[in-house]
This record gives sequence, structure tokens and C-alpha cells, in this order.
Amino acid sequence: MVDVDTAMRASAFDKRKRGRGGPGDKEESKSRELEPFKPDEHAVKEVADAYSMWLVIIYGLSVALFMRYVFMPTTTEPSRIHWVLPVSLAATVPSLHKLVLPSRIVELYTGGNWFRACFLFVFTWLALTFVLSNPPLSDIAPPTTSNGIDIQESDGIIDSSWRGGEYNLEIDRDEVHVVMGLGVADNIDAETAQVLITLTHKGSTLILANDTAGNLTEAMQTFDEQDQGDWLRGNETTITRKTNLGPKVSNRAEDVSLAWDLGLLGPGTYDLHIEMSESRDNMGPWELNKWTADWKIKISQTG
Repeated sequence: MVDVDTAMRASAFDKRKRGRGGPGDKEESKSRELEPFKPDEHAVKEVADAYSMWLVIIYGLSVALFMRYVFMPTTTEPSRIHWVLPVSLAATVPSLHKLVLPSRIVELYTGGNWFRACFLFVFTWLALTFVLSNPPLSDIAPPTTSNGIDIQESDGIIDSSWRGGEYNLEIDRDEVHVVMGLGVADNIDAETAQVLITLTHKGSTLILANDTAGNLTEAMQTFDEQDQGDWLRGNETTITRKTNLGPKVSNRAEDVSLAWDLGLLGPGTYDLHIEMSESRDNMGPWELNKWTADWKIKISQTG
């Protein structure tokens, strides 16, 4: 066990030793020595990095233009190849440098340069692709529902849930009055979207809509007539929950809100088929943008 006096003496001896200059000072002085700055070499590296940056940016822009105006028109719909192919081309970035730039410049690049160049290529291609594929230049996304479907509150409905394309209703009687609503959403003009909606039960099919969204005036009127606070999935609110934005099923002003009175429905499974499509000159590389969904309304009786 070391007493206080011994510890203080040892500390004083160590300070005197450092004051006279021990091996520790030599090591510290060596570590503080800076490598000589060579302006010529630094300038050459900066020029090489600039060549690499502009080469990769031009490469990324070229790939984005090729995919949008040459490759995509040969397909009929969005697919994985539209992003897998460009991302895979990042592996060709080092080879492109060796092919285009002089060997005296390529020799200056390290693994870090290749890593940064590949990321710059991917983000350059991605940024221009977003610009070329979205409004106002074009619109490759088909119209869809705003947020699934919803059903109005009604006497006899005791519970409901919407998940994975299935709307489940629990009722306490043989039949309940059902009003179904949804919204049509699109990037440019939702009213021009072609809408086809059918409801099938036990082999009997009811066509709810088969026209452009803007012409479905009766369905729009039915939605407006409903109490906006009585949709079973509730209303959308801001993060602070201080502002009520409207029904979750359709609360954006630019969307087309539709609803249908399905009458009295009893227990069973009702198959809902939805098709939405658009065809415009400024739409993009395809003649038709189409979206389909097959959902179910399941009604079960309890009690």
C-alpha cells in the first residue's frame, strides 16, 4: 500500500525527469514533425480529381438520358431493370477512367477515389432520373387510390379494421347499411384518370364506376353528402394533432373523392376490383400507365 508522501515524491521525481528531457520528449517532438508540402504534387492531384468528377457526372447524365429516352420506351411498364441496370454500371467507373484518361492521371487514383466516383455516378444518375420522370417534364407513375378504402359508420357495425387489402367489418345483425369511399390520386390531374371499379359477391358483379374520375359526379356528390367525421378509419391530423386535415381515405384537395351507397350487405366476402389508368402526351415513355388492385370486404356477424 502506498502512502501519500511516497506518491508525492514519485510525482515530483517524474516531473524533474521530464524537465531534463527524457525519451518521451524525443518521441513527442518526432510526432509533431509535418511532412513537407509539395505544391506541384498537390496541384496534380487536384487536377486529377477534377477530371474524375466531371467524367463521372457526364457519365451519370448520359446513362440517365439513355434510360429515359431510349431504353424505357422499349418497355411497357415500370420494372426492376430500370434501376438495376444503371446501378450495376457503377462497376464500370474505374474502367471508364482507364479508357478515357491518361495513365499518368489514373495512377494517382486510390481505392478511396473509386469509391467516391461510384457514389457520385449513382447519385448523378438518380437525381436526373427524378427530374426526367416526374412533373412537370413527365409522369411515369399511374393514378392510384389516395389511401385505400373506408366505410361510413352505420347502425350495427361494432368493429372494423383495414389491413393488407382487406376491410373487415363485424356486425351484430343480419344486414347493415354500407357506404364505401375512396380517393383517386395522381401526380398531375386526377380527374383525367380512367377508373373501373367492380364489386363481386357470390358470382354477382356490380359495376360501381367505369369512366374518368372527373365524370363520376354522382359518386363525388355521395362522398360530399357523408359526414366527414363518420368514416370508420377516422380523420388525418397534423403531427401536433391540432389541425384536422379530413378523412384518412381522401383528404388532399387535388384528389377526387368518391363514394358509393352499397345498400344493405350481410355476412360474407365481397371482392373489390379496382383499375386506374391514364394516357397523356406528357405522361412519359409508355402509352398507358395502369394500376390495379384486388381487395376484399369481409363482413362477419357476432353475437
